[in-house]
Parts: sequence; structure tokens; C-alpha cells
Amino acid sequence: MFALLAFAALFAVPVWVIAVVVKVVVLRGRRPDWRVGLLRRGADMAAAAGVILLVMALGALEMSDHESPSGTNSSPAPACRDAAPHLVERLVGHRASYLPPSFDCVLEDGTTYLCSGGYVWLNGLVVTCAAVSALLASTSGQQSLKGESRAVECDQ
Repeated sequence: MFALLAFAALFAVPVWVIAVVVKVVVLRGRRPDWRVGLLRRGADMAAAAGVILLVMALGALEMSDHESPSGTNSSPAPACRDAAPHLVERLVGHRASYLPPSFDCVLEDGTTYLCSGGYVWLNGLVVTCAAVSALLASTSGQQSLKGESRAVECDQ
């Protein structure tokens, strides 16, 4: 399921980016509070990017997990074989973790290793997008409060 959502997100992202850029460039400056709207759109976009990256990581994890339980040449997991060909003889299984997404290969002595560094990068990008979204949202909240206080001062 996550793999299908990841493909849908992959195709939706360019369309959404173009729509936001057109809205920012064409409609910029038409309203007095356009800066606050820009910060809010940026926060929304960063949050959506984080969700899309998380869905893509979950889709990749689901595909790696789906390859391993059955079929010809499925054991040990293909992702584990490709990550460390020299450890294939010592592999006894794998573990899939959905939060945070990771696919760990288990050796016979109980130690694990990551099958791919891609999950580390995707997890880092998800956290970065969440932090940027929170920062932009708090900044837009502060800007809107400043705008309201200026409006009150002008009314008096």
C-alpha cells in the first residue's frame, strides 16, 4: 500500500511545486499580508514534503520486506545480500521497522546492520522538513500577531 502511495506522491510533487511557485510569483504583493501567507504556504509545503518523504521511505521498506518472504532466491533478503555480499553466509534474517523506517539484516551472532543508507537519509530529511515546517509556522504566527498589533495601533 505504501509503495503505491509513494508512486502517487512522486507524480504529485512536481505539479504541486509548480502550483505553489505560480501562486507565489503571480499573486505576490496583492494582499497586504502576503508575507504571512508565504510563510504559511512554506510551512505547509515543508510539512507535506516530510509526509511525502516518509511515505516514500515506507514504500521502499514495504517493497524490501515483500521481496524477502517467498519466491526463488528470496532468502536471505535481497536487500541484505546486496548491502554486504561478504556476510551472506552469516545472515539468519531481517527486521523491518516502520517508525522510523529501517530494514536491518540480522547476523547469526544477533548483531544487525542496515541494508541501505537510504533510510538514514530519508529519515534525516523527514526530521529536517518537520523542523523547517515548525520554524516557518511559528514565524508566520509571530508575523500575523505583529500585523494585528499594527492594525490595532492604526485604528486608535
